[in-house]
Amino acid sequence: MDVIRKFDPWGDPLCTCPPKYSFSPYTGCSHRCAYCYITSYIPNAFNCRPKKDLLKRVKKDVSKVDLAIPISISNSSDPYPPEEKDVLLTRRCLEIFRDKKCRVLLITKSDLVLRDLDLLREMDCVVSFTITTLDQDIAKKLEPHAPLAKARLDVIRRLSKKGIPCTVRADPVIPLVNEREMREIIRLSAEVGARHITASTFKPRADSWRRLSVLFPKASKELRRLYFGDGQRRRNAWYLPARMRREIMRKIKETCDENHISFASCREGFDEMSTGESCDGSHLLR
Repeated sequence: MDVIRKFDPWGDPLCTCPPKYSFSPYTGCSHRCAYCYITSYIPNAFNCRPKKDLLKRVKKDVSKVDLAIPISISNSSDPYPPEEKDVLLTRRCLEIFRDKKCRVLLITKSDLVLRDLDLLREMDCVVSFTITTLDQDIAKKLEPHAPLAKARLDVIRRLSKKGIPCTVRADPVIPLVNEREMREIIRLSAEVGARHITASTFKPRADSWRRLSVLFPKASKELRRLYFGDGQRRRNAWYLPARMRREIMRKIKETCDENHISFASCREGFDEMSTGESCDGSHLLR
């Protein structure tokens, strides 16, 4: 297929995702998140542009889709960048998927998804919101062009009340930057109706590390030691020490238990902690 393809975790043995398709209406993302990994493989990644002749290509691909396998939108760029408000590309694709009865996982940081509630109510879908910080000052550095967490939490509440299953990606967790906020993020997520938490630690590549170290110079001194001194490199990303990652995930899992919400980690290697039926929330599809 052309634009709808089998999800490829790059052969990472730590990936526990169930089978799914991957699809992005846009190339690049204008949210410009400091921790984003797409800048390591997408040229001009923070310049969001619609894919050429996308609707025609989607209509062709969708005829080959196995309807038992969900389509994940998007794993590289947000399907609701600011441009979507006028371009309506994601909405047009959702209309095609609805008509073909495709199962859909939507991953976003944007409250614009609420605009498409009419479509989502007619589909088998789960909406996953990434929430990394409740602090507006930190948010302006980490996710400068994305809606604030307060707006995302409000949309989770509104979608949940309409019967749309929602999950939260507490991802990435960055020591000395947002780690202490995870407990409150999870509590609020459960309070507004989220049904599953996926958590993952920050795994910097060369480009994302440069951005983060400039934005958080004080924290970066200790983070440099943790990642590049005590941590380990896996392919082109750096991991915190395993013991530290395990402790971070343990605390998040315990907080999820306290708030009666299922938990899974993403590419951490601690599958035994998971309490959800899937890491990505796809078990919430009908």
